Amino acid sequence: MDDFTRRTLLKNTLTGVTVATVPTWFAERAEAETAEIQADRPKKTGANDTIHVAVIGPGGRRGGFQQGFGVSRYVHSQPGAKVIAVCDVDELHRNEAAAYFGPNTFKTGDFREILARKDIDAVVIGTPDHWHATISVAAMKAGKDVYCEKPMTLTISEGRMVADAAARYKRIFQTGSQQRSDGRFRLACELVRNGRLGKLKKVTTHLPTGPTGGPFSAEPVPAGLDWNMWQGPTQSVTYCHERTHGTFRWWLDYSGGMLTDWGAHHNDIAQWGLGADGSGPLSVEGHAKGQPVVDMMAYTTFPEFDIFYTYPHDVMLHCTNKGENGVTFEGEDGWIFVSRERIGASEERLLKEPLPSNAVKLYASDGHAKNWLDCIRTRKAAICEPEIGHRSVSVCHMANISLRLGGRKLDWDAKKERFNDDDANAMLSRPQRKWS
Repeated sequence: MDDFTRRTLLKNTLTGVTVATVPTWFAERAEAETAEIQADRPKKTGANDTIHVAVIGPGGRRGGFQQGFGVSRYVHSQPGAKVIAVCDVDELHRNEAAAYFGPNTFKTGDFREILARKDIDAVVIGTPDHWHATISVAAMKAGKDVYCEKPMTLTISEGRMVADAAARYKRIFQTGSQQRSDGRFRLACELVRNGRLGKLKKVTTHLPTGPTGGPFSAEPVPAGLDWNMWQGPTQSVTYCHERTHGTFRWWLDYSGGMLTDWGAHHNDIAQWGLGADGSGPLSVEGHAKGQPVVDMMAYTTFPEFDIFYTYPHDVMLHCTNKGENGVTFEGEDGWIFVSRERIGASEERLLKEPLPSNAVKLYASDGHAKNWLDCIRTRKAAICEPEIGHRSVSVCHMANISLRLGGRKLDWDAKKERFNDDDANAMLSRPQRKWS
C-alpha cells in the first residue's frame, strides 16, 4: 500500500475515494504541531498553578447528562486542572455531579454563588441554550474564563453581547464547537482555503432530521427541580418533562432545533472553509417541511428544512436535513466531504497531494478542552473564540428567522448585523423575563 493508504482505512467507491483518517503527509505535520503544543505546556504544576473550575449545568441520569459534564470530567482529569464546584437547578443532577468530583465539591442551584467565589478561575457552561449568554457575560464580568457549549447563544444579539464582553473583560472564551479540533475538518478547510478545489461553488451542510412531538400533558414539577430558575429569562409556562433536559432543544423558547444543535457544528466548519469567521452570508432563504403548529405543549422547532445562503464570490451554502451527516465542499475541480467518521474526495489526488510549504495553515489544536486550558495559561485566543462562535451560530439563527417568517428571503449586513427587513430585525433578540 502506498503512503496515502498505509495508515488509513481506504475504500474505493464509485463516486470517489474515502478514508477514515487523514493522509500521511497531513498526519505527520499534525504530529509535529502536537509535539510543539505539548512542549509549551508546563511539565509540572503545583497547587498554586492549578486551574480551579466549576461546571454549571452538568445534567444527570434523570434526563441525560449535558455536554458540559463530559467536558468538565475531561478537564478534571488533566494535570493542573481540578473541578471544585458544580451548579445545577436539579438537585438530583447536582448531587450526582458533585459525587463524581469528590466529597469536598461545592454544590449549589444558583450560578451566582459559583461566580461569587474567588477560588474559581473558570467555568464550563452546559446549561440549555437560553441561559448561555446571561451566565457567560456574568462569569466574564466576575473574572472567570469560560468554556460554553454550542450553540453559543439563543439569539444573534446575545452573540454580539458575549463577544463584546469577552473583549471588554479580557477573558478566555471557548465555544464548544469541537470539530475545529478534529484533524479531518481542519484538513478539509485548509484544502479548500488553498484552492485545491479550484473556484469554490457550493458548500452543503447535512444535518439530521429533527423530531416532532406533542401535544404533551402538563405534569407536576419534580421534587428538587427549581422550575422558575430553569426557565430563567424565558416566558413562564406550564411544566412538562419534554421541555427540560435533552429535549429542550426542540422548543424555540430554549433552543433552535436541529438547525442550532448540529447546525452550530457543521455551519461553523462551512464558515471556516469559506474564510468567513468574521463575517457571514449576504442573504438567507429558508424552506421547511412539516413546520410544527405553534402549541404551548408541543415541539416548535423545524424538523425538515432546506436553507440557502449566498456568500461573496457567488458561493452558495445549502443547509439541509438530507444526506449523510457532514459537510461537502464543491468546486470547479471536484468535491471534498468531511464528517466525524471520514474524509472523502472526488479524486484521490485532492487528498493525497501535500499542500506547499507556503500554504495557508489554520489554527492547530490537539484537543478542544486542552486548547481552552492552554489558552487560560497563555492568554492566547482559543481556537473557537467568541467572535467565531457568534458568527457561526448567527448563520443558524438566520435560518430560523427566515423560516419563522414563512421562508422569506432576507439580505444580511454582516458589519451592522442587521437585516433589510423590520420583521426579521425584531427577531434579533427576545423579550427577557425577570426571573429573580
